Amino acid sequence: MSTPQFRKPRAVRGRQLVFRDAAVADAEFILALRTDEKKGEFLSATAPDVQAQRDWLARYATDDQQIYFIICKLDGTPVGTVRLYDQRGDSFCWGSWIKSDGAPSGFGVESALMVYDFALQIGFQRSHFDVRKGNTSVIQFHERLGAVQVGETDDDNLYEMSNAAIKTALQHYRKYLPDGAAIEF
Repeated sequence: MSTPQFRKPRAVRGRQLVFRDAAVADAEFILALRTDEKKGEFLSATAPDVQAQRDWLARYATDDQQIYFIICKLDGTPVGTVRLYDQRGDSFCWGSWIKSDGAPSGFGVESALMVYDFALQIGFQRSHFDVRKGNTSVIQFHERLGAVQVGETDDDNLYEMSNAAIKTALQHYRKYLPDGAAIEF
């Protein structure tokens, strides 16, 4: 089996959400989410500098080691972000997962399933990620999906999602993503 590679699609479509590649024009939206006191509580610190965010997004555009999605409603309205990065063989990490106040009901489950289904379709088999200690609702969410805590640091709980756990979650929660994720390259 060949090693999977991050490939930035034009779009990943779910039932009520669409992922599209982040662009420099998204800097203000991303920064507003990341610097919101409540939404950014469990994220790595972000300076409130729009030009720095634009510069980061410009560098990201040529970076083939990660995929940063803007999560939109079907009408194109941005409602969140998510990023895939830190490839380790057939495992990927995901994070920078934030939703806006305008996100539709079911956003969390559908967007997580879209991440996993997309990753499987481009060849990944499993996932690893961390969640800040104290982020109880997100910890419980991931554990309900099948993530297993495999370690911890001073700040974070470290998790893994096996291939079997991903497939079980996609099946168990299929009402949120009944047709899987449709990828447009």
